[in-house]
Amino acid sequence: MDIANLSAFIAVAETASFSLAAERLFLTQPAISKRIINLEESLNTKLFDRIGRTTQLTEAGKALLPHAYHIITEIKDASRKLSNLEKDVKGTLTIAISHHIGLHRLPPVLKTFTKTYPQVNLDIHFLDSEKAYDAVLHGQVELAIITLAPQTPSPLMAKIIWYDELKFVCSPDNPLAKLKNIDLKTLSKHPAIFPGVGTFTHDIINNYFLRAHLIPHVIMCTNYMETIKMLASIGIAWSIIPSTMIDNQVIELNTINIELTRNLGYLFHHERTLSQATIKFIELLDQCARII
Repeated sequence: MDIANLSAFIAVAETASFSLAAERLFLTQPAISKRIINLEESLNTKLFDRIGRTTQLTEAGKALLPHAYHIITEIKDASRKLSNLEKDVKGTLTIAISHHIGLHRLPPVLKTFTKTYPQVNLDIHFLDSEKAYDAVLHGQVELAIITLAPQTPSPLMAKIIWYDELKFVCSPDNPLAKLKNIDLKTLSKHPAIFPGVGTFTHDIINNYFLRAHLIPHVIMCTNYMETIKMLASIGIAWSIIPSTMIDNQVIELNTINIELTRNLGYLFHHERTLSQATIKFIELLDQCARII
C-alpha cells in the first residue's frame, strides 16, 4: 500500500475537501484525486462519496482511517528511532501550539531552541487545545504546548509548565468597574463574553458558576483570548482573561472569594519514540517549569 496515497487519503478525510487536502500536502488537486483513485483501485473499494461540493467517507473509508493513522504513525516512529541513532539534533520537529501560548509564553523558548539547534526545521501548527489532543493521538504532531485538560487519557502524557491565573475584567466605563466586593451572583446578572463552548477554558469558568448554582449571562463566545479582551475593552460585557494580558485597555474587577486558574503545558504520546529534537524542546520547557 503506497504511503503517499495513504497520506492523501488522511488529508482528504480530515479536511473533507480535495482542494484543501491538496493545499495541505502542497500538491495539485488532480494529483490528490489520482492518489485517491489509485488507493481505491488497490483496495477495490470506494473510500469517498462526492455529493455536490461535499466529500464524505464511505463505510469502507471510515474503517480504513484508523489503520491509515496507525501505518503512517508506525513509519514515522521507525524513522525517529533510526534518526536518534545519530548524535546530531536535526530534522523536522512538528508541534502544535495554542494561539495564546504561541503569542504570550513560547517566543523566548522558540528563540532559544532555533539558536541552539539550527539544523532543526520547526513545523508549527496553531491549533485549539482540544484539537491538539487528537493531533498528538493520531501522530500528526509529536508535541503540543496547550491548555491542558483536567484529565489526560492514556496513552497521552501531559506536564504542567505554567499556572495561568484567570481574571475577571471589563472596560473602565462598564457599570461593574465602579463596584467593590463583586461576587459570582452579581457577575451572573451582567452580560458576559466567554471562551468558546467546548474549550477547556470555557468549561473551567462555566463549571465554577454551576458549582455555585448560578448560570452566567453569556451573550457571546469566541475561542481567542485576544478577541475576548478586545470585546471587553469596548464595553460590550465583562469577561475573563489571563492576568498576563491585563493592561490599560481593561481593568480587573474587584471580586471577592473568586480564584480561577488553568494549566498550561505540553502533551505527547508516551508509547511513541520521541525524536531528539522533541526531547531537547521538552528540556527547554522543563527549564521554564523549574523557574516558576
